Amino acid sequence: MVFGLLIAFLLIAGLAAAAMYTGALSSPFSRPIYTPAAEAPQPEPCLPLVKGQPDGALPVPYSKVQVRVYNAADGSEPLASANEEVLTERGFDVVATGNWQGQKIQQSEIRFGSKGITRAYTLAAQYPDVRLVLDDRSGSKIDLLVGEQYSPPLSTERVLLDAETPMQDAEGCVPADEVTPIPQVVQSKKK
Repeated sequence: MVFGLLIAFLLIAGLAAAAMYTGALSSPFSRPIYTPAAEAPQPEPCLPLVKGQPDGALPVPYSKVQVRVYNAADGSEPLASANEEVLTERGFDVVATGNWQGQKIQQSEIRFGSKGITRAYTLAAQYPDVRLVLDDRSGSKIDLLVGEQYSPPLSTERVLLDAETPMQDAEGCVPADEVTPIPQVVQSKKK
């Protein structure tokens, strides 16, 4: 008798579920299933207008780009050190390396303040796939965060920078004054 009642209940529940699935019977639940949307990433800022450069911002000489290189992937430092070596060979002023103390990231990023936009674009030209992220720092130093989906620097022949040719804005960029900067993650001093 118990098994008969269980089988009958399961049959009725199965028929009701099939009727709701096919639309023959309406569901008692009117609210749709909610999947939270992923937070939209911050838009990349466009290059600023630079006094004396009416055709667009020119690349900053590598020696004037102060960059800190951090491994923001698995907690080991070899990727930061390898990037430091390449950037130093190219003439960038690498002022610090180490492990990122903030949240780990997937895609590599260059973080900078409003005074470092042209420097960030100059560094970004060295990499095939890197995001430009504006933060609220006041200086012109920039941070390279090497993420989980790391792409090594381009060979020097593939870097499309010329000291006399203005740089191109990132695709889909927004004027910097329309971008809300994220808070800067301050790192402990290490070299």
